[in-house]
Amino acid sequence: MELDNIDFQILQLLTQNSRIQWKDLGKQIHMTGQAVGNRIKKLEESGVIKAYSLIVDEMKLGLTFTAFVIVYMKTANHNSFIHFINDRNEVVEAYRISGEGCYHLKIKVKTKEQLNLFLNKVLEYGNYSMNLSIQEIKQNNLLNASL
Repeated sequence: MELDNIDFQILQLLTQNSRIQWKDLGKQIHMTGQAVGNRIKKLEESGVIKAYSLIVDEMKLGLTFTAFVIVYMKTANHNSFIHFINDRNEVVEAYRISGEGCYHLKIKVKTKEQLNLFLNKVLEYGNYSMNLSIQEIKQNNLLNASL
C-alpha cells in the first residue's frame, strides 16, 4: 500500500492518541470522520497499523528495574530459547542481532531477585552480558522519525 501525506498525518495523530474519534481526527486534517475511518480501515487491513497500544506508568506497577541483556547462544538451535523468551513476561522486547551476541533483550522486573532468577534461566541457553538502565532519556516514536 502506497501511503500519501494524509495517511501519514492520520498515523501521526493516532500515535499521539489512538482513542481519538474519527470526526475529531478529521477536523484536524480537514476531512470527514467517515473518510478518516475508511483510511484507518485500509491502514489496518494492509497491516500498516498492526495494533493499538497502551502506555503504562511502570513505576506505579512497581516495575523498577530495566535491564538490557545480550545473549550469546551455546547452540545453533535457537527454537527453545525463542519459546522461552516469548513465554516470559519480563521480556518486553527481543531482537535477533548481528555482531556481538545473538539476541538483545529488554527486560523489566520488580526486584533484583526476579532479575537473578531470569538470568539463571538464560544460562541454560548460553552466556549473557547485562546493563541496567539508570535513566530513560527518550522514548522513540518511529513514526516521528520517518516523517
